[in-house]
Amino acid sequence: MFSAEQSCWFVRKVICWRAVASIAWAVLLLPPITAVFVILSRFSLLHPIQTVSECLTFLTSASVIFSFILLCGVIIMVGFLNLEYYTVIPTIACSKIALLGQLLHPRHFVNSLAHCIMGIIVAWCCAITIGGRYEAVAYPCTPGDGADSSHQMCLNEYHFILLLAGAFVGLSHSMLGVIYNMNYVPFHTVQQYKYLRFKGSLPMLVKCSATQALYSVRNYIVLYFFLGYIPKAWICKTLNLHLNSSVHPLDSIAGLLDLNLLYQLWVSAGFLLLTWHVTLLLFRIFVTEVYSFAVQSSFTEDAHQCLPKVLTGKQSMILKFLALQDLALLSQHSPLRRVEVFSLSQPGGHPHNWNAISKECLSLLSDLTQRLIAYHDTVATNGRAKSLSTGSERKTSSETSVTSGTDDLMSPRPTFLMKTPASVFARSIVGSPLTAPFTPDLDSPFASPALRRLTAPPDPFSPWSGTVQSPHIMRRVPKLWSTSTDSQVNGSPPASPASVPSPKQEQSKPSLLAQFLQNRKEQLPEASSQALFADSQAHIWALEGLSYLVQASFSEDQFGVVQTALPSILSCMLVLQEAVDRHFKLPHASSKPVRSASSLGDSTHKTLRFALRATLKTAIYRITTTFGNHLNAIQMSAEHRKRLQQFLENKE
Repeated sequence: MFSAEQSCWFVRKVICWRAVASIAWAVLLLPPITAVFVILSRFSLLHPIQTVSECLTFLTSASVIFSFILLCGVIIMVGFLNLEYYTVIPTIACSKIALLGQLLHPRHFVNSLAHCIMGIIVAWCCAITIGGRYEAVAYPCTPGDGADSSHQMCLNEYHFILLLAGAFVGLSHSMLGVIYNMNYVPFHTVQQYKYLRFKGSLPMLVKCSATQALYSVRNYIVLYFFLGYIPKAWICKTLNLHLNSSVHPLDSIAGLLDLNLLYQLWVSAGFLLLTWHVTLLLFRIFVTEVYSFAVQSSFTEDAHQCLPKVLTGKQSMILKFLALQDLALLSQHSPLRRVEVFSLSQPGGHPHNWNAISKECLSLLSDLTQRLIAYHDTVATNGRAKSLSTGSERKTSSETSVTSGTDDLMSPRPTFLMKTPASVFARSIVGSPLTAPFTPDLDSPFASPALRRLTAPPDPFSPWSGTVQSPHIMRRVPKLWSTSTDSQVNGSPPASPASVPSPKQEQSKPSLLAQFLQNRKEQLPEASSQALFADSQAHIWALEGLSYLVQASFSEDQFGVVQTALPSILSCMLVLQEAVDRHFKLPHASSKPVRSASSLGDSTHKTLRFALRATLKTAIYRITTTFGNHLNAIQMSAEHRKRLQQFLENKE
């Protein structure tokens, strides 16, 4: 997982100890959670005081202590799996086939198998804790049980169904982890103490565990009703057990209508999920804790641990994200550390710290800009990939000016962030109707010559002027957008009256099947947009770090190291702002997805594009309000100056 040699110090000194601390706290929280489970599983409304006293006595028995040791081992194993499978960039499946491929991946198969085994262990501990008819897997058969002799053993189906429930809940938890990105470790924008974060998340944690346990038990009961005879016959054959014919089998309606059985299954599943969710939450809290990197070091052996080296080196994802997070906080709240960023090297007098930091941040922003341009070009051509020759010939003057102005700060370097997956472009929005018009910006550097020719007014000297073109020629024109509003905006002739829907057609509602297919079609571009901005938390920190450092340099930069890079920074931000604005003009990009409240999986990655857009605009305003009219002396293209003037006049 951490293959880079430079990040070994970070894994050894930081990540491993944080993971161990989270597991230790999860083990310390296990006794109170177990005590609550014992009370809930053994509680009696008729004798409440007696039940509580019996539970307190039972907690000190040898069987409970042995079960607690097994539960501690399960918690340690869950913590190890969290450390092994976590990621700071969510994996977003852009289609059902891609999601199925993730579920069937061998790496996930090992994870599911481990969760099934741990679920069986936890379910066995729950059966021992509940006691009574759930305690043993077999009991001696009586002569009336259908066995030939009283020395035969019969299967205790209540114990068996509880063990299978543990395996099923473990498998469901592992699969939901892939579907809802539960291995995704998000970084909170509001910094809080670890205790306050855990305390604030605890009610949601209990609610999610209880809700997921309820759904898992429901699905398990249905599955056991139809297929329960298969594992039951296998366990009887393997352990040489018999079935008690004098009682109703549990894979029948009469057997499954046992309220006590359903209650114990739900409480046990809730206990299992709560312990695992607590371990996951503590791991997220500890791993994403702010780490303060040194800006510069007096010792050469510690130079690779300094912030500029960490940002520019080939490091692990978590190390890069923590470094960018520290940069964003440094630029806002640490005047002493900002002085080190603006300082010059001795001897030589070179701003190595500022050059390394600004170069990496601009490289991140430039990479996102290129991805947005490629995505928009793919969407504009209805999913058809453009040839390399065409793409190279259509490089506009604006892009050339930006590239020439930022060559010194945005030289090619190995990027650490996840590239946009191929599934983003493979099946774009082909065949999906666009629900809102999109007006291409012809003055933009992103507009291609072909697009300008399509939307240009008719030439009065053209032989085609004022005449109706042949339908064969019209079919050669790429159909970018399918609404009549777009044609009117671009100056093309309006749609014919025959194509205007009648009021009766507008009032008719689509069928349920049509709505279902429409939602499925809209999910594909929405998922591709989410995948495009999946790593945008790094870009948000880069924007904040750059803008705050530029703002502070107005009064703190004694050597003027920031002002030399100010044209490149503004050009990079303005180009990115235009690319983001064009992306949000797409019909699927401006609608916020609904967050799921019934799962522990974090859904903040679904709205990262909105946070990026707000952060980008705020960063540009932060620079313009600080420098004001001084920015008019900066050399930049006419289009960038026009765009910058909108910010200076507070019109954006």
